[in-house]
Amino acid sequence: MKKLQVLGTGCPKCRKLAENAEAAAKALGLEYTIEKVTDINQIMAFGVMMTPALAVDGVVKVVGKVPDVESVKGLLA
Repeated sequence: MKKLQVLGTGCPKCRKLAENAEAAAKALGLEYTIEKVTDINQIMAFGVMMTPALAVDGVVKVVGKVPDVESVKGLLA
């Protein structure tokens, strides 16, 4: 099971990243959980200084941008 974490304060870009991550996971048929991390201290604990960011199984894959669904699929495969 993949653990997807969207790191951000809940801005429109953060919400779009969450949507794209879910769409990519579903398209790949993955079992996953998605968590929205909004606490700034938790975000900083990942070493992230710019949001939104996406972590997969605790590893930060994207920072400061919103990749499209196809790009996220590549990160999850």
